[in-house]
Amino acid sequence: MKLNKSQGDLLKRVIERWEADGTIDVSTADRLKESYTVRSFEWKELAKYSFWIAIVCGVIAVVSVLADHLIMDLLERLFLSSYSLTSGVFAVGAALVYYWGWRRRKRMPYKVFSNETILFLGVLLTAVSVGYLGAAMDNGSGHFSLLFLLAAVIYAVLGFYFSSVQVWVFALLSLGAWYGAETGYLSDWGNHFLGLNYPQRYVAFGGLLVACRFLLAGKKWFTTFDYSTYVVGMLYLFISLWFLSIFGNSESWIRWYSMKQVELWAWNLLILFGSVVAIFVGLKRDDAVARGFGITFFLLGIYTLYFSLLWDVMHAGLFFFILAVSFWLLGRKAEKVWNLEFLRDPKKLNDDMN
Repeated sequence: MKLNKSQGDLLKRVIERWEADGTIDVSTADRLKESYTVRSFEWKELAKYSFWIAIVCGVIAVVSVLADHLIMDLLERLFLSSYSLTSGVFAVGAALVYYWGWRRRKRMPYKVFSNETILFLGVLLTAVSVGYLGAAMDNGSGHFSLLFLLAAVIYAVLGFYFSSVQVWVFALLSLGAWYGAETGYLSDWGNHFLGLNYPQRYVAFGGLLVACRFLLAGKKWFTTFDYSTYVVGMLYLFISLWFLSIFGNSESWIRWYSMKQVELWAWNLLILFGSVVAIFVGLKRDDAVARGFGITFFLLGIYTLYFSLLWDVMHAGLFFFILAVSFWLLGRKAEKVWNLEFLRDPKKLNDDMN
């Protein structure tokens, strides 16, 4: 086995612990240590970051081209005479790119990052094709949310077919865009839909996405997309909760500007409560995603609470001193509970601390 440095250090400590406890003898420990090597350089990480940078630079290049009036005038003469033709051209281009990616995956499945970059190019061409299709079919109704739904379906099918997490994430993002645009269209582009503003609507959307992830967890066909669906759902959920803690359920900027900060108290408590639940679940289930989101947005919620409610009332030093004492007491309590496991075995405690 070839492991990175952190994995190698962990495995070495485990083997040494087994050897010290007498679980395995010296010769077995030596054989286990010889069964793996530690990579001296993380070429995989370099490849991944290099392709990410290539994608970002490619997007910047496209944006730069679109910002150039001379090039845009040329593109308009070539393409904008017929939106349907343009959509078809980009659709054919996307299909060719997907075919190229499919053939390349079959021949070189080990080139994961370059294959994913090719699929990303297909995703961009698909988005352009769908956009021009919408322009071709536009009847003035403003019901463009259907384009996002079409893109979500295309990306979901392609993501499932290629087992591509990247394409699946674009499907989820497109689905979220459809949800926001569709509820906006149904409310005649008002700020409220069924009494909910956009942050509240996306709290429901993110919660539904996370719930679907837990319902589908364990399904063989969903294994590839389990983690990405979980992360995207938590992003929708917690970013929306944070926006709620800032804006509440206000229907306009004017209404929000005239609100008393005390009116946001309940929304501030909501994000803190949601973060505490996520931290508890993360610690209980050893769930790094829930734990990470909970800690991050708990801190954001605290800062938001301070700046929105206590900025003119309490000194910042006093506010965070109270928080520091509170978490120190909580840490002491957690430490006592943790130590109960080791009271009968002092040696185990010393080994664990080391």
